[in-house]
Amino acid sequence: MRLPSPLFMALPLLSLLFISCQFDVELSARVGQEPHDGEVTLASDDAAERKLRAQPLHEAPKQLYVVTKVVDGDTIHIEREGVTEKLRLLSVDTEEVIRSGGYSSETKPQTVFGDKCAEWAKEFFVGQAGEDGVTRVGLWFPGDTETRDIYGRLLCHVVLSDGTDFNLLLLEEGKSPYFNKYGNSTEFDAEFRAAQSAARAASIGIWDPKTNQATTPDQPSAKRPYDILMPWWESRARAIDEYRVKHAADPLLYVDAGDPEQLEAVTRAAKKKPTTVEVFGAPDRVFDEKDGSKTVLFRTSDRKRALRVRIPKDAIAAHAELELEDISEELRQNYVWVKGPLRWTGRGYEFTSGGVDAWRIAAPQGQN
Repeated sequence: MRLPSPLFMALPLLSLLFISCQFDVELSARVGQEPHDGEVTLASDDAAERKLRAQPLHEAPKQLYVVTKVVDGDTIHIEREGVTEKLRLLSVDTEEVIRSGGYSSETKPQTVFGDKCAEWAKEFFVGQAGEDGVTRVGLWFPGDTETRDIYGRLLCHVVLSDGTDFNLLLLEEGKSPYFNKYGNSTEFDAEFRAAQSAARAASIGIWDPKTNQATTPDQPSAKRPYDILMPWWESRARAIDEYRVKHAADPLLYVDAGDPEQLEAVTRAAKKKPTTVEVFGAPDRVFDEKDGSKTVLFRTSDRKRALRVRIPKDAIAAHAELELEDISEELRQNYVWVKGPLRWTGRGYEFTSGGVDAWRIAAPQGQN
């Protein structure tokens, strides 16, 4: 994958960098320096004084599961009820290991630090083994609700036997940035931001300028471009924040295209009559139909229950300004809102676009 040209990226990146800097200023103004009773105090503002929770972040887990494999810093396999579960750790994204045929791109290259992080994680969990030589960990799910990504991996926090949150530990050790591309942590956003800020200030791990720096003269360095990635992730996280607020206020009006259970709840409540909803989601791809119309397929955890929005043939030109074919590109806002009468078709959820005014690109690029 090639990155967009500097000219193409300039305006949206300036906007995203402003958002990132704004959050850095807000965080530095809030986070205190001295711990008190095991916590870091946030400076008082208009709201009541808040506190950052320190590690151990959780109570000691009551249920422990055997770790069967450590793939890399953020992918672990466990055995649960006789089934091997692949875990994808939330709010973290460690660098890619170097392996032939493995994933690599300009925004997520295979790096030496990726290898070191993977080896560190393997050694770390070996060190967590009990007297029987077996490592066991607990799991924590936001809202006590289990969810999976599009690859079927369980999305969670790994909790050590003493209650330490391993996800947060990765940030504290400089092994990962705060990966909020798929949303801010609903429970520990402040803790993750503070951990990242501390690691950056200490120049450890990925924040050390020497990390992944080529040692051979005139050879390129494989470095992940966090300076442009993190503002992009922040813009997506803000869009998700808006959705969360709207959905909490009216769960049958504002729904997530990527959550089939929400779509089912809407159609079940409406019974046989389609009800107009405002759907939030990320278009996965746009494809042409035989009748000349187009279909926008939304990203989802269950492709058999995906949302499709039809654009009639005679309305395609009017929808061109939305640039939906390019909406999934990196370094731009990927989320959209679209209104329509949702219905179940037997092979997924669907409605026909009522016009370009039924759509808007999510904030910060779009406006309410």
